[in-house]
Amino acid sequence: MATVSSRLGADLGRGFDDAAWVDVLDAVDKTYAELVDYQEQLEARNAELSSLRTFLGSIMNSISDYLVVTDKDGFVADVSRSFCDAIGRDKEALLGRPIVSFFEGEMCQHMTDVMTDLAKNKLERTFEADLVTSDGASPVDFRIAPRLDRRKRLSGIILTGRPLGELRRAYQELAQSHESLKQAQTQLVRTEKLASLGRLLAGVAHELNNPISFVYANTHSLQKYLDRFEVYFERVQEGASREELMALRSQLRLERDLKNLRVAIEGARDGSERVRDIVEDLRRLSSDGSGEVTVFDLRQTAIIGADWVKRGLKSEMKIIVEGESSCLALGRQGHIQQVIMNLVQNAADAMHDVVAPEIRVQLSYEDDFAVLQVCDNGPGVPEDLRAAIFDPFFSTKDVGQGTGLGLSISLKIAEEHGGSLIYLPDGAPGACFRLMLKRGDLT
Repeated sequence: MATVSSRLGADLGRGFDDAAWVDVLDAVDKTYAELVDYQEQLEARNAELSSLRTFLGSIMNSISDYLVVTDKDGFVADVSRSFCDAIGRDKEALLGRPIVSFFEGEMCQHMTDVMTDLAKNKLERTFEADLVTSDGASPVDFRIAPRLDRRKRLSGIILTGRPLGELRRAYQELAQSHESLKQAQTQLVRTEKLASLGRLLAGVAHELNNPISFVYANTHSLQKYLDRFEVYFERVQEGASREELMALRSQLRLERDLKNLRVAIEGARDGSERVRDIVEDLRRLSSDGSGEVTVFDLRQTAIIGADWVKRGLKSEMKIIVEGESSCLALGRQGHIQQVIMNLVQNAADAMHDVVAPEIRVQLSYEDDFAVLQVCDNGPGVPEDLRAAIFDPFFSTKDVGQGTGLGLSISLKIAEEHGGSLIYLPDGAPGACFRLMLKRGDLT
């Protein structure tokens, strides 16, 4: 009985031990599987971390702005290559250095104050400071932000900076280029005005030459008459006889000279008056060039301007002014005179090959505007060029015959007067431009 019980107990004990071992083996297998899974996850995380470090390293090496990361005590934990290049030291030499050591004097104290405020308020700040670089102090626009851990506690700071030296030099170069451009534009405008003045002076010289030559010829004749009368009166003073004086008078032809004397005086006076009229036209032409806005007769201004252009032309050209007998406009007469002369001169230049060139200047009123149209019978403006005729420096003339600023300046003057200047494609057989100015007789 005992033997049977012992055997039964042994069998039961043997059965219990096998089940326990099975449980242990199952637990070992489960634990091993979990360890393998954890190992795989750890390797994946390590791969991600390695990739992230490589990515961050490439960023730190490639960014042009400065980037500095510090610990909570303000010592450098990581820096970008651009910062290392600016300081002139390797990355290893910069790690562990206090961030404030890259600043001097007041800038160092200011950086310390900014870091203290950041640790207290944890708010981003921007400021400008001089960074001590290998080339000396360099202005940098900094942005400082807190570096927080999972518990939102400050674990360091992140300092980014953009060098201002190159930017300021670029702005300075841009300002210099802009100033040079303005000077060039001013010079070109002056050149255009001088070109217009040159054409005007050519007409003035031609116009003045005739009356001045007439006055000169008459004064030369007066000189000859004076010499003859002086000879005669000297003999009178010396007590010459009547017969001698009569003979001398006949010899010197004093009767003829006496008649011609009046003619010479009248001729000299007419020539002088013609010169006076030309000077008066020039005075009116140059008046109000930059004065106040006044009411003026646009027709009279057009007549004077067209007349001066015609005087400077080498060929005969018919210029007709028609329309309103008095067309009052509001503006600066000298400026509008320049616009009219530009329009008439352009029309004349465009018709150098036309057999019977003709320019018509038409004046009218349209609502609250005084209107002047300059039309010609030339070839007109090609359709593909019409959109660019008012652009600065656009010109169809040969090099050296214009700056291409005439119409551009004229348009600007018209707009400054509150008016307009447009090209009318169907206004005439050739080219036709319309200038509109504020009416001058409005109350």
